[in-house]
Amino acid sequence: MKRTIRVFSLLLAVVMLLSAQALATEPAQAFTDVSKQDYFYDAVNWAVEKEITSGVSKDAFAPERDCTRADFVTFLWRAAGKPVVNYAMNFNDVDGGAYYAEAVRWAASEKVVEGTTAETFAPDAAVTRAQVVTMLYRFAKAQGMDTTQGGMAIREFDDFDAVPAYALEAMDWAVNAGVLKGDNNRLLPQDNCTRAQIVTMLYRALGEK
Repeated sequence: MKRTIRVFSLLLAVVMLLSAQALATEPAQAFTDVSKQDYFYDAVNWAVEKEITSGVSKDAFAPERDCTRADFVTFLWRAAGKPVVNYAMNFNDVDGGAYYAEAVRWAASEKVVEGTTAETFAPDAAVTRAQVVTMLYRFAKAQGMDTTQGGMAIREFDDFDAVPAYALEAMDWAVNAGVLKGDNNRLLPQDNCTRAQIVTMLYRALGEK
């Protein structure tokens, strides 16, 4: 009887250990609003493991929430290794003590981001799909990644004319690199980007093998 109990206890300990390891390797399981069936599940796992982002709380990721310009630049900064640069920013709406201040400083120094005007960054504004692919394209170039792509012409998308001129080259790269995928043959460049879409594009560009 004692031997049976010991064996059972050992098996229980093994099961608990394996379960703990599974949870540790899949941090997305901690979020009640992320499931394995979601297209962004692997991207959330990757982004959290790499400490590029986390949830909005310990058990919520808020995948459908619009991502702000401040948050996205912070994600890129973390992906780059949180570099510290000596660069004078001209944005009067970026407080030096804000969580995203160093990220914006770095991004501006690398020409990854530009302000909405010469003196404003608009950190709390939602970031659009056109802005995301443009910043990600500049980030990839600044990191020395190969951004030469060929293939599908973005002119084939129904809403090609809605792509702002500043984003044309970046959009072409994003589509042909598989970073951005259209929706019913639309690019939706002016739509706001959600947190789920953001981590998915980051994963496709930087993490997916």
